[in-house]
Amino acid sequence: QVQLVESGGGLVQAGGSLRLSCGASGRTFSNDYMAWFRQAPGKEREFVAGISRSAGSPSYLDSVKGRFTISRDNAKNTVYLQMNGLKPEDTAIYYCALRRLPIAKYDYWGQGTQVTVSS
Repeated sequence: QVQLVESGGGLVQAGGSLRLSCGASGRTFSNDYMAWFRQAPGKEREFVAGISRSAGSPSYLDSVKGRFTISRDNAKNTVYLQMNGLKPEDTAIYYCALRRLPIAKYDYWGQGTQVTVSS
């Protein structure tokens, strides 16, 4: 089993920055893909950003490109999401997730961390 624990959420004014962290413990995999999702009230959960273990070619939701940066430290089994230029529409619960490649399904999820951006 893999346990994922997010941290770093909070309340920030529009234009501000936050850095989310997600630490993985338990079983690790030689080839995995870690991602951040978010879910705003009344909306479906959406993919925000993802990165492979090799950290090559991260993927981003179009609306966060140029503002958010995903990175990972494999030695620490941790993935980060640096969020700059935050907007009120970024307000959501942010979840960390992991899937084992080449499996498409995310088997492991964190408990989520709240990000609130005030206007």
